[in-house]
Amino acid sequence: MTTTRFFMARFAQAFGVIRRNQRMGDAASEIHLLREAEAYLGDAVWEKVEHIERLAVEYWNLRKLHKERMAVAERLLACETQLAAAHDVRAALLSATPLLDPTINDERVAILTMLEDRTRQRDEIVARARQIRRTYDGLKMKLTVISEEMSDAAQRQAAINEVNDRLAALKQEFVALKEERIKIGHEIDDGDAKLDVIERGQEVHKKVRREHASATFQTIGEVNKDLAILRAELGILDTRMRQLHSEIGRYVSRHINQDAHCAEAVKGHRALVDVMRALRRSVALNHRLAGIA
Repeated sequence: MTTTRFFMARFAQAFGVIRRNQRMGDAASEIHLLREAEAYLGDAVWEKVEHIERLAVEYWNLRKLHKERMAVAERLLACETQLAAAHDVRAALLSATPLLDPTINDERVAILTMLEDRTRQRDEIVARARQIRRTYDGLKMKLTVISEEMSDAAQRQAAINEVNDRLAALKQEFVALKEERIKIGHEIDDGDAKLDVIERGQEVHKKVRREHASATFQTIGEVNKDLAILRAELGILDTRMRQLHSEIGRYVSRHINQDAHCAEAVKGHRALVDVMRALRRSVALNHRLAGIA
């Protein structure tokens, strides 16, 4: 939104042409672009703002978070390397030349593959059940708050009915998941039993291979859990760092003319700062046209 377009829009408003929703939408899009630009600028210049007193907290927090992120990234890389090695061992175990009849060996490989697939399905079901439980607890709390705080009886009852319907649906889904988990557990038990029969037929050689395979599958499962935790930690760190980058980018772009340190920090990014200034002005003009400024 330029000044010329603003005056044209104001002129149109004088004749009854009011596009409040369009102005609000334009402002929202521009605010999103502005936040992206602030985060990008802050990421690019944060190492240069050490001497800006107003940004001392953000700067030193970022220093600390960068070290933490590097440590987590190194652990993540180590886990990925360990996982790749475990998969190589697993592939070698599954493709090793058997001492049994090929038909029996094919059956064994099929059972191992089924067990791995069922174990993964069971883990997914357990994770989903935990999420349902969290949602259920949250809705129970919502029900308590609604019962205590909503004064309008009709609205309160409607809200309670809606929450109760959702709770009932969650209960049904939870029960279905539990039944599915039990069913998969039986399939795993049956698979283990069949595998035990085959293993006993191979005596020492097969016993050693199964122990190796079990250890490898356990390692893969443990490493996958570690990877999930580390990736979650990395996501949290990235989110916090992005927030700090945004705060730094917002401050230096707004104070470039008042603070020499800010001007020095964004040197080389003046074009981006000019775009951000134009976006702020456009947002303000759109808000004025929408009647909220």
